[in-house]
Amino acid sequence: MLNIISILIGLVAGLIALVGIIPVISLVNWIAFPIALVGAVIGMLSSSNTGRNLNFLVLAISGLRLFLTGG
Repeated sequence: MLNIISILIGLVAGLIALVGIIPVISLVNWIAFPIALVGAVIGMLSSSNTGRNLNFLVLAISGLRLFLTGG
């Protein structure tokens, strides 16, 4: 059950991070990063790794985008 919740959170954060890739609205990554972090914590509590890995991927994408643009 926690894995499904983590996957859903990861999908929402992923959609938000996808919008944040557009150069004009990259500040949306500040919203996607904490959402994916919460999803990763929930994914760590579950017995499966799929939700955790999805949230780590979203964290990497939004974190890299924030790093490259200077926050």
